[in-house]
Amino acid sequence: MDRKLRNTLLLLVILLLIVIGGGIYAFWIQKDKIAELDKKLEDIRVKAVNSDELKLQLASVKKKAAEFDSVLALRKFNVPMNLSQIEFFNFINKVTRSFSPLSKLNIEYVKNEKTKDFYAYIYKLNGTAEFNDLYKLIYAIEESKQLKKIKKVKMKNFVEVDDEEVPHYLVSFTMIVHVYFSDNDRFASSEIKENRLRPNPIYNVFYPLIRNEIPPNTQHLLDVQTARLLALVPDGAFLSDADGNTYLLWEGDEVYLGYLTKIDFDKNEVHFILNKGGIIEKVTLTLENEQKPKSKK
Repeated sequence: MDRKLRNTLLLLVILLLIVIGGGIYAFWIQKDKIAELDKKLEDIRVKAVNSDELKLQLASVKKKAAEFDSVLALRKFNVPMNLSQIEFFNFINKVTRSFSPLSKLNIEYVKNEKTKDFYAYIYKLNGTAEFNDLYKLIYAIEESKQLKKIKKVKMKNFVEVDDEEVPHYLVSFTMIVHVYFSDNDRFASSEIKENRLRPNPIYNVFYPLIRNEIPPNTQHLLDVQTARLLALVPDGAFLSDADGNTYLLWEGDEVYLGYLTKIDFDKNEVHFILNKGGIIEKVTLTLENEQKPKSKK
């Protein structure tokens, strides 16, 4: 066999091996992948539509998205996506903007943790506040549209007397707040409309029924304890205090620690009701020329 024929046969053998190897790789090794790609290609051909049909589908999808978004917006609480830590600081600043100067608050970021369903920023709040200011703060946190929850809270009442010796009944507090957020937008609407965060005032449960601290007479009202009834006139009662200051009062007028409740022209008497640190006292003053002493009930 000459050299040219031998080389030709060798090339034919090599070609045959390549064809056999390619066939094994394509129809045996790659069989499943080829079938999967063929299925995807068929799906694409089935779903292939023109631009007008795509626009109609887009409009339908947008309508459904708007419906789902409105449902989320109507829910009382939403869980925002990828919330910034600064958002809670801004929220607290907005809520406390109208608080009394006596109310003071500190915010401390503690940590970020993963809960069962969401993530949560944890903050520690502490300070002192008037009772209704503290109530407004708790109400705003619990009722906020973006989900927040107070996990722990400690409160204790105390009395602070200012430079004018006026007592203020305050509450010291410490609370732990969880601010929730998610890594997706399934629980939040596209536009957030905040809930109503201003509650009606409530009675201060920490306010003592009997108090040792009595506010000073900063308004220079009539002090009934040292007062004298000078005369009864058609316009009301004419009285004076221990310093010689005179006052013309009528029923319902305010005096130090109370009010003038009644002027009795028949008996030449005036009646007062006083609140001395939670102790209610009724006082009657009589014209001196009637020679009736001041009485208490």
